[in-house]
Amino acid sequence: KMKLEVCNYSGYKIYPGHGKRYIRIDGKCFNFLDKKSERSFLMKRNPRKISWTVLYRRKNKKGSIEEVAKKRTRRNVKFQRAIQGATLENIMAKRNQKPEVRKAQREQAIRAAKDKIRQKKDVKKVTKVQQPSTKAKAPSRQKGGKGAGRVGGKR
Repeated sequence: KMKLEVCNYSGYKIYPGHGKRYIRIDGKCFNFLDKKSERSFLMKRNPRKISWTVLYRRKNKKGSIEEVAKKRTRRNVKFQRAIQGATLENIMAKRNQKPEVRKAQREQAIRAAKDKIRQKKDVKKVTKVQQPSTKAKAPSRQKGGKGAGRVGGKR
């Protein structure tokens, strides 16, 4: 069985008898497939920005045709929960009610609201009738009438 190395720059396989090993002063070992990879590494080029490297292809999702078929969109699952001021039981009970019952409740609520408004109006009428009797004041006319301040018409 032959031992395959991987190029530290391009990411391609290096077969026996090929490539070059570069050992830095600090003792770290690098394997390169060819002179192109080695020179790019020594020029400190980023392999993620070089289009022919494996890192670039992985980063930019090139050549992954098989994976595209597997990916599916997830369906949103509807979930019911309580709203402020109404528990889940109340909401479900209201939903399961018959339309006639709901309509009757709505009419009853409308009737109650109208009665309240009518009572307020009645109270206002009573107070209006009482106020003028306590204050019997004749309106005093100012000198000159309505438009005494204006002389000379419209400008």
